[in-house]
Amino acid sequence: MSNYTTIQKDFYRESGKMLSSPEIWAKCINPNLHFIYILRKCQQYRKKSFLGAFWRLVLRHHQIKYGFQIYPETEIGEGFYLGHWGALVINPKAKIGRNCNIAQGVTIAQANRGKNEGVPVIGDEVWIGPNAVLVGKISIGNNVLIAPNAYVNFDVPANSVVIGNPATISSNTNATLGYINNKI
Repeated sequence: MSNYTTIQKDFYRESGKMLSSPEIWAKCINPNLHFIYILRKCQQYRKKSFLGAFWRLVLRHHQIKYGFQIYPETEIGEGFYLGHWGALVINPKAKIGRNCNIAQGVTIAQANRGKNEGVPVIGDEVWIGPNAVLVGKISIGNNVLIAPNAYVNFDVPANSVVIGNPATISSNTNATLGYINNKI
């Protein structure tokens, strides 16, 4: 799968097959996929002055249009999937691993003071449910499910389910089974 582009790998998560450029464009009718396409183009051309400025302008327009506040500086692994569109905030310094799903209403934020001053680092194969909040210099392990409305301001080990506010952790080796499909 190494010969495929990051965009193809992101779109694979939705369809379960590698798509050609025309097939990708056809899928861009979906706001989530359209935004991911623009974000990845912006990341691809970030260092090139004219193309970088063009894609940044396009991205800014679609951030406002769709309600996604995700910046090209954010490190996001391949196989990124946005479940629904609207009201999503991710700090540009956050790091997100491969095959991660993020639902609507999620906030991944920086803490500006205290013992967890900094931004979250999220592992591979993490499913983050609607309206969950992850804040501070925390580490989320691989294969973690963060339930809807959870507030997480502490490290979460791999193979875990996080539920509630205040959040509690349960160990589960199949935490994301059935939640993260079409892994790359």
